Amino acid sequence: MKQLPKFLIAIMLWCAAALPVSAADKLDVMLEWFVNPDHAPLVVARELGLFDKANLDVNLVAPSDPSSSPRLVAAKQADIAVHYQPNLYLDHAQGLPLVRFGVLVETPLNTITVMKDGPIQSLADLKGKKIGFSVSGFEQSLVAAMLRSAGLSPDDVELINVNFALSPALISGQVDATIGGYRNFELTQMKLEGQEGRSFYVEEHGVPPYEELIYVTHTDNAKDPRLPRFLAAVEQATIYLTNHPQEAWQLFIKAYPDLDNALNREAWVDTMPRFAKRPAAIDEAAYARFGAFMKEQGQIERAPAVSDIAIQVK
Repeated sequence: MKQLPKFLIAIMLWCAAALPVSAADKLDVMLEWFVNPDHAPLVVARELGLFDKANLDVNLVAPSDPSSSPRLVAAKQADIAVHYQPNLYLDHAQGLPLVRFGVLVETPLNTITVMKDGPIQSLADLKGKKIGFSVSGFEQSLVAAMLRSAGLSPDDVELINVNFALSPALISGQVDATIGGYRNFELTQMKLEGQEGRSFYVEEHGVPPYEELIYVTHTDNAKDPRLPRFLAAVEQATIYLTNHPQEAWQLFIKAYPDLDNALNREAWVDTMPRFAKRPAAIDEAAYARFGAFMKEQGQIERAPAVSDIAIQVK
């Protein structure tokens, strides 16, 4: 370098300084609901700068209409959506070009919930009782399968649409049980209101285990190089959450101070064990079993090949 003319050195330095810095690759991630502790790995990955290190500019978007997230991805108006595994089978049956490439919450959260000190001490006690639900379709299939595990049928109960007022309907006695309440939120919400609930877990009563929250993208994006970098950052964040839950909580409420309350603090602890430590992994046998379950329940006409709805990105 010392042997080069000074003017040539100056030109080389100027050119180096003028080169643009490589911009981070943008990713729009549509959530399935407003931000809450279920999204902790995403928020922590962002707050720790893990997305930045992966050269990703990740935008987390809470939808005004939760049902719009997968449709926006199918229309290529967003890159990723947080979605539900059961709904993915329904979307596939309707022809939506969506594919699962990762998992956020790897266990079911859905439950049948009753009052702890009420007359329902077992699922068999639901005979002749009223069960409140919020969303028609899959929740009825959950109820049917769970009732069959107790020797009952859907004709033995009355299903009542209570919209999203599950806990109020149960506490007030409008219904004897609810389906659709999440075990990491509704039980705590009831307890904070001075009422104790009990949950019957779907995967312990006739329903194959499934992933509650997954990441989906457009089928055309199956080889998008941004996706493995995204999952790698989320995996690092999940490990940090596992090892440093309180420090991670501080990052979470710093980003969303309005969520610093008793309900979300409890939900944070209850949700922690359910995050996928290997978000890129897929259990193909479990997906095949659940596809068969969806067909048996009449939710879809045929179970799709696992490779048609779930992939492992590289």
